Amino acid sequence: MILKIYLENPSPKEIEKVVTVLRDGGTVVYPTDTLYGVGCDALNTRAVEKLCSLKGVDPKKSNLSIICNDLSNISEYAKVDTPIFKMMRRNLPGPFTFILPTTSSLPKIYKNKKTVGIRVPDNNIVREIVKQLGNPVLNMSVKDDSDEIEYTTDPELIHEKWEHVAEIVIDGGTGGIEPSTVVDCTSGEPVIIRQGKGVLNL
Repeated sequence: MILKIYLENPSPKEIEKVVTVLRDGGTVVYPTDTLYGVGCDALNTRAVEKLCSLKGVDPKKSNLSIICNDLSNISEYAKVDTPIFKMMRRNLPGPFTFILPTTSSLPKIYKNKKTVGIRVPDNNIVREIVKQLGNPVLNMSVKDDSDEIEYTTDPELIHEKWEHVAEIVIDGGTGGIEPSTVVDCTSGEPVIIRQGKGVLNL
């Protein structure tokens, strides 16, 4: 199912449809401020395992990333000291993934790597979904290296590719082509490990 949601003023009724799917352990494709993402309720272990399997991701070897609505309850999911928190606040919402040590509130599947990526995208649609859900959303890009660019930016073509996997594909307009900038904060000092769309303000 493809669902049109407007970025400037997301309809609460449409957001509720998406949240219902996520609460039921479903998978959703949504826009972010970078690439379109595919995700599920980050605290639903079965949904996380299913999505990892679909994307061919081994959670023991890969960093998993979650989308939060803002930084207000970040300490529930990641350990963050004051200087790093202040730097994150300067740069978020924005096109960044900050890698931090996990806390014990995340399901066991995140503990293999002992780290988690934190995203707060500058996109009203996905942040409103997370806010209404009350949990973060596990986030993976819809982009595969073999993909034609249209299959990662055009919602109708994304739907064509993902309709057998995702209960809802949100049409939030044309997607971006550049991924987020990934910043490793696990050693206390921020280190850019992938330069993407975001220019980090230290």
